[in-house]
Amino acid sequence: MQYIKKLPVLIRWLVTVFLSFLLPMTIFRFIFFFRYNPSGKAFSGSSFLMGLRFDAKFVSMLIVLILLLCAFKKLNPFKNPGVSKFWNIFLPFIFLIVMFFYVADYFHYDYLHQRLNATILSFAGDAGISSKMMMQSYPVFSIIFLLIVLTVAVWFIFKKILSSFVKEGFIKQKGRVWMNVAFFILLGLTVFGKIGQFPLRWSDAFTLSDDFKSNLALNPFQSFFSTLRFTDSKPDMKMVKKYYALMAAHLGVKNPDSVLLNYERNFSFGDTTTASPNVVVVICESFSMYKSSMSGNPLNTTPYFNNLCNQGRFFDRCFTPAYGTARGVWATVTGIPDVLGASKETASRNPGAVDQHVIINDFKGYDRFYFLGGDPTWANIQGFLKNNIEGLQLYSQESFKAAKVDVWGISDKHLFLEANQILANQQKPFFAIIQTADNHRPYTIPAEDLNRFTKVSYPKDTLMKYGFESNDELNAFRYTDFCYQEFIESAKKEKYFDNTIFVFVGDHGIGGPVGNLYPKSWIEQHLDDEHVPLLFYSPKYIQPKKIDDVCSQIDILPSVASIAKMSYSTRTLGRNLFDTTLLSDSYAFIMEHNENTIGVVNNKYYFVKNIVSGKEDFVSITDNEKIFSNPYTDSVRASLKNFTNAYYNTSKYLIVNNKKK
Repeated sequence: MQYIKKLPVLIRWLVTVFLSFLLPMTIFRFIFFFRYNPSGKAFSGSSFLMGLRFDAKFVSMLIVLILLLCAFKKLNPFKNPGVSKFWNIFLPFIFLIVMFFYVADYFHYDYLHQRLNATILSFAGDAGISSKMMMQSYPVFSIIFLLIVLTVAVWFIFKKILSSFVKEGFIKQKGRVWMNVAFFILLGLTVFGKIGQFPLRWSDAFTLSDDFKSNLALNPFQSFFSTLRFTDSKPDMKMVKKYYALMAAHLGVKNPDSVLLNYERNFSFGDTTTASPNVVVVICESFSMYKSSMSGNPLNTTPYFNNLCNQGRFFDRCFTPAYGTARGVWATVTGIPDVLGASKETASRNPGAVDQHVIINDFKGYDRFYFLGGDPTWANIQGFLKNNIEGLQLYSQESFKAAKVDVWGISDKHLFLEANQILANQQKPFFAIIQTADNHRPYTIPAEDLNRFTKVSYPKDTLMKYGFESNDELNAFRYTDFCYQEFIESAKKEKYFDNTIFVFVGDHGIGGPVGNLYPKSWIEQHLDDEHVPLLFYSPKYIQPKKIDDVCSQIDILPSVASIAKMSYSTRTLGRNLFDTTLLSDSYAFIMEHNENTIGVVNNKYYFVKNIVSGKEDFVSITDNEKIFSNPYTDSVRASLKNFTNAYYNTSKYLIVNNKKK
């Protein structure tokens, strides 16, 4: 106690304020738990600990603000006692705002089973109806009265606390400046929230792998302010219903319902295999089709993978629905194009979209793995995966023996080899995803591999002609082929190989000069940004064949489930690429977030429109010829335009309406 008295009075007052805010936040979490806890679910210490960190983060931000204001003599109550009146109004006012958020959060969860988020702002559009609903559903006047009483009580408490500290007087404590500095640093660490590359974010709550535990850990400030930038995520229901019949027919919905918007399809297989095949999906960083050997690129960058494609089912017109790794992972795992937000506002970052039903969970009796050589907390990928894939075992840079080689973590070679060792030791069938990263600036190639991997060098004009900016980029792309070879050749030595379906797909492409490899429309309309190789490889299960029909990243999981003869259900937009009856009706939806364009490509044409300006284009993807208007091309254009609007609006709807059952 005597030691505490030695602390500067300002610090002691701020610590008291800190605890005065933290205590009711913690009490609320207990109330939330006992009110909304599902029957039979045990008390979650991990949720409360995570929640305490969130609460401490936001209270610390308030304390930092107060500390900075008190740096001015006129606002420091211990140097200017008269300013106490300001603090006696300011603190109760902030407390009232906090309580208002918590009360709103409590009833928001009661109504929608979601923590408070920015979608509540949409109710302002129908303020009259919304206010009547609230008045008729909840004791609004009683709540207001209690908030007023609580605010008065808090005003009295904060006034007494500050008065007691001011009575001690300001004692100049020489040599104690370090205490203020240490206190400020401590607050900064609490605001950051954790040790690591990234600060504590709402997405960390969803690493708890349970929807209720995750929601319990959040606080309303974290969920509300994290969703403010996603206010455009609300679907246009009129447009969704307008295109429902088109999408239901396209997807093969057996029981269409335009009122309930039923998109569910159930698939079962009677002739199941005796041994459930393993699945390994490799999401390949920046794996541009036009840069690869499969496109006929003269630089022959991926000879091993090209040979692998000749041994499997290779789709040479696969498109990702959007550009960017987070969007690629999202589309692959969920089967829904990520159509939300601007360039950095991915669906995985949206708290309102974090709950998803995924086909991976229909692989019953399987162990599930995700291997990533770097930090998994970027773009909330870790939270998104662990919250939606049951029993997921996630391996990241800290899980591996190999050392980091650059900002992206360990090398792809070591990622593949260590993943192979882990999978080789499994006794149960498994579903694994491996996400690579080396084909990315700074284009690191480990020195240990240079005795087997030989770099090449070409003149600048040659590089540019065939899609590369530098020899570093070229060699990094070639190094990916080296790593694929290391992986497959090592896997062939393991028992699991024969009973495994391997899938390789690019997370996205990279825009650049395609030369004469593709028509000019591929550059002008940025198709090279999303054009990636897609390979299903399994000598036991898949006959070699090259497919020229258009397909999408979202089609991967339905196709894998079909090959494995695994019964599954889905409400999303992916389709089984091994169902030959669908190939004549092939489409791929694409959204360029930076360009504000949406479009649909089929085997001959690409329709694209700007959702801001309304400008439309209709181009050939097979040649450089201009498209002239005639009954046939007008019909195709109209059809692709309808599918463009249908995919866009349906995707926007499904992103927030594909929740786990």
